[in-house]
Amino acid sequence: MGKLCHQWVRHGCLAVALGSFVILGAGCAHSDQTPHSKSKVVAKATTGLAAPATVTTTPAKAATALAKAATATSPSAETRLQSMNVSELLSGAQKALKNDRLVAPAGDNAIEYYLNVLEKQPGNRVAQDALRETFPFAAQVTDQAITQKNFPEAQREISLLAKADPTDYTLTILRSKLDAQRKLVAQQQNTQRQAAQQKLAAQQAPKKAQPSPHSPPPRVAEAAVAAKVVKPEVVTKVAKAATRLRQQLAAQQQLAARRAAQNHAAVMTRIISPKFPLRAARQDLQGWVNIQFTVEANGSVDNVHVIRADPPRVFDRAAIIAVRQWRFKAAVINGQPTATEHERKIQFTLSKAP
Repeated sequence: MGKLCHQWVRHGCLAVALGSFVILGAGCAHSDQTPHSKSKVVAKATTGLAAPATVTTTPAKAATALAKAATATSPSAETRLQSMNVSELLSGAQKALKNDRLVAPAGDNAIEYYLNVLEKQPGNRVAQDALRETFPFAAQVTDQAITQKNFPEAQREISLLAKADPTDYTLTILRSKLDAQRKLVAQQQNTQRQAAQQKLAAQQAPKKAQPSPHSPPPRVAEAAVAAKVVKPEVVTKVAKAATRLRQQLAAQQQLAARRAAQNHAAVMTRIISPKFPLRAARQDLQGWVNIQFTVEANGSVDNVHVIRADPPRVFDRAAIIAVRQWRFKAAVINGQPTATEHERKIQFTLSKAP
């Protein structure tokens, strides 16, 4: 997958300079150029999605991350956000997106900027559309924080995403994974603590079995019997504890893998770029189209229709024809491929060829 395309227009909508249309929230990148000789107009498309990284973290590193993680937005950051006007917040969101700051750091990320825009202007369409399109990518960042066992940060990001869309099913998946990982780490630490205690007991047992210099020495036969009784028993306990630990860790890892495999959002596997209408190019018309569609369980696209467009009925047909050819890896919920509803914004922008 390509990197998330963060080129936004002045009011927060995605756009590409030098003649482009941008598809927000798409899962892969593609661009083409169609020259128009008569009007000398160049049209090209750019799409992008940042793929989540896979990180393996040891329990020791997880403990360090837990100690260092920030769990809330600092008062100074909250004050700064509240003091900014809508234009400044949208500009801050644009910069955050360009630098992949979707949900972190606290107080300087795209989600918080857009949420503050909606607090000042509840009906702001730019912020509403941007939150909807950014949500799935921000959820991937949160999932990575859970994988890294940075639990306080993951909890903060989940709470932030809940403000953006409290009804999104992805929140249920993230909360379940966070709870499972917390329990796994706690169980690992508890098991390691028990193993250390048992090892210490095993080291101290022979010393306790030795007679005090002020007490009468035991008979050789009794000392031999005591040694045979204590040492094998301790060794057996330690071995059993280690076996139980391995089994528990394996079971927890299998459970986490099953849960991750049973639930994931739809992922785009093929994108077709819309053709810029020649008539619109000749008239120097620019605009955008909001498309809504269904990704079926087999990955095909159906029920494609325009919900908003500016100007109306100019770019609708080109957008619909392209979206119908898109293909996805369908969303999986509870282990089953499931049809899901999606919305994308396609923006058409022209520039004169040199």
